[in-house]
Amino acid sequence: MMTAAGMARMPARVMMALVGSPDEGYTAAQLADRLGVSAAAVSGAVRYLQSMRIIQRLSRPGERRDRYDLADDAFTGVVTANSPLYARLADLMEAIADDNEAAEASVRRARDTADFLRYLAERMPQIAADWRASRDG
Repeated sequence: MMTAAGMARMPARVMMALVGSPDEGYTAAQLADRLGVSAAAVSGAVRYLQSMRIIQRLSRPGERRDRYDLADDAFTGVVTANSPLYARLADLMEAIADDNEAAEASVRRARDTADFLRYLAERMPQIAADWRASRDG
C-alpha cells in the first residue's frame, strides 16, 4: 500500500516492519533478518526514513548497536513538515504559468494546482493540530 502511495519499496517495508516492532525497536540486523534482505538495503531505507522523520534511532546505554522505531506522531510530523514544500511548489507552478501565458489550458492547470498546494500548505498544520487536540481529548 505504501508503494502505491508513492514510497519506495524498501523504505515502505522497513517502515511497516517498525509499525509492529517491540518497544525496544529493531536493530538494522534484525530488520534485515525479518525482511530477508541485505544490511545495505536496510541501511539505505533507514537513512531515507530518518530524513523524512518517520523513524528514530534509539541508542541504549551499554549496547553497541542502535535500534530503530517509528517516531512519535510520525505521520502528522511528515504532513506538517511538507507544508513549506507545498508553498514553494505552488510558487513554482505560478512561475510556470507566468512564463506560459500563450497556453491557456496549461496556465489554468498550473494556477489551479498552485491554489490547491497553497490550500494544503495552510490547512495541513491545522488539521494535524486539530487531530492532536481531538486525540488528547
